[in-house]
Amino acid sequence: MPDSASTHLPDFDVLVLGGGAAGLYTALCLPPKLRVGLVTKEPLALSASDWAQGGIAAAIAPEDSPELHIADTLKAGAGLCEPAAVRLLVEQAQQCVQALVEMGVGFDRSGDSLALTLEAAHSRRRVLHAADTTGRAMVTTLIAQVLARPNIQIKQAFGLDLWVEQGRCCGLRLLEQGKLSWLRAGAVVLATGGGGQIYAQTTNPPLSTGDGVAMAWRAGAALRDLEFVQFHPTALTLPNAPRFLISEAVRGEGAHLVDAAGYRFAFDYHPAGELAPRDVVSRAIFSHLLAADGGSVWLDLRSIPAERIEHRFPNIVGVCRQWGIDPLTQPIPVSPAAHYWMGGVVADQASRTSLPGLYAVGETASTGVHGANRLASNSLLECLVFGAQLANLQPEPGWAGMSERSEKSEKSGKLPTLSQPESAQIQAWRQALPQLMWQSAGICREQATLDQAIAQVKSWRQAFGELDFSQQMLALPARQAEADPSVHAAIRSWGELRNLLDISMLMLQSAAFRTESRGGHYRSDYPQPDPAWRLHTQIQGNDLRSVPLGE
Repeated sequence: MPDSASTHLPDFDVLVLGGGAAGLYTALCLPPKLRVGLVTKEPLALSASDWAQGGIAAAIAPEDSPELHIADTLKAGAGLCEPAAVRLLVEQAQQCVQALVEMGVGFDRSGDSLALTLEAAHSRRRVLHAADTTGRAMVTTLIAQVLARPNIQIKQAFGLDLWVEQGRCCGLRLLEQGKLSWLRAGAVVLATGGGGQIYAQTTNPPLSTGDGVAMAWRAGAALRDLEFVQFHPTALTLPNAPRFLISEAVRGEGAHLVDAAGYRFAFDYHPAGELAPRDVVSRAIFSHLLAADGGSVWLDLRSIPAERIEHRFPNIVGVCRQWGIDPLTQPIPVSPAAHYWMGGVVADQASRTSLPGLYAVGETASTGVHGANRLASNSLLECLVFGAQLANLQPEPGWAGMSERSEKSEKSGKLPTLSQPESAQIQAWRQALPQLMWQSAGICREQATLDQAIAQVKSWRQAFGELDFSQQMLALPARQAEADPSVHAAIRSWGELRNLLDISMLMLQSAAFRTESRGGHYRSDYPQPDPAWRLHTQIQGNDLRSVPLGE
């Protein structure tokens, strides 16, 4: 594949793939002497982080402590958290929050102190927030900081594959304005978020197609705990409306889940009622609707003072009113939707993956802090703490055997184009896959439907690979790089479907492999946790196996 074997400097010292909170904060934490390329699939500010409402968990109140935060995280994680990673997360929380405050993130305040709210499964009020748009406040501030850094160059491009040579990640293959190119780097950081678009019902934005996890798997990196998906209990459910998330903080402030008769049914499933862990509340809604043979469930905010709702949740109120619901006077129709992926690319406490030169942060990574079920508002904190671990990164400056691919040396050639039947087939798969995954690997799972879904996805993956377009794309010479904006959308659509098919297959296989229920993974045919399954699932290439905690 390479044309030469020379030692040379990379195009960038570090490439960070992803423009959400994890990617932005990582880019800012990297040593300022490094040349950093921040690659974003969409314009900055369009990310799942921007949609985050709840806040950031940090034990900063006098009545709170890191030990209590650790205990809550471990309890929510249902026995699969890595204790050392959880301790790192919690003990560095205050330092990272202080960094955000100094950057200018406008957290809500109570007098001279930062305001704190309660979310499900937290034993204390420890969630910092900026009204109900915490993610947006955080991302907006981080973007301003990134734009002011001369060592960070932003590239709006779609990452297709990792570049691996001699067992090391040394760059990315990118699609940028209809041009395919390879960019060299001394290190690559994956921060592409989750894969919620594999589900028909999701709170994730359209760009959440599991790109980083799929790329890492194809490159040979180890993945972990892919069966664990957190389904948020309360997403706005109206015809033709997006599954807009109604923050857990609303229930923390006193909102009630009720059925058509006004009955608070959540207490039938858990003593904490609406404030039980998310997986419990999601299954409570699912089970209650199943028992009622359909119907609806509502989130009733009317027990909260109206001025408190308006002040605390202005974005939620505004969006609901756009769809004809006034939360001050009417309950909000809700149902569960896929929200957060606990599994991902295995990453240690220094954010290193099993592939040298490759790092992973945020939802893309499996650091061990979430275990089988994420504690609310630990995810934005994870982006910060594990991004900060790269502050002393010393990337490989270049090595013998690294080929000469780069933007400047690419040769021109003809890019493939999708035929009309191929384009229609890709769109059909893109529509059918989320429905299949919601029915087979959603809130409740069982062996027969998992096996059927695995067979179907394998069939689709085979047919996808046999498309003329796929064969041409995968056979393109290493230096293919003719700019053709007219095919940009087609290549991106193809690339996203390839990623969705890959991660769907891996998630289904992991869910079928784990014959128990734990955290975000519920099997109706194995409804109880099994102490013998207090193990991670790990997949590398085609090798799916269980591994003990701590490995």
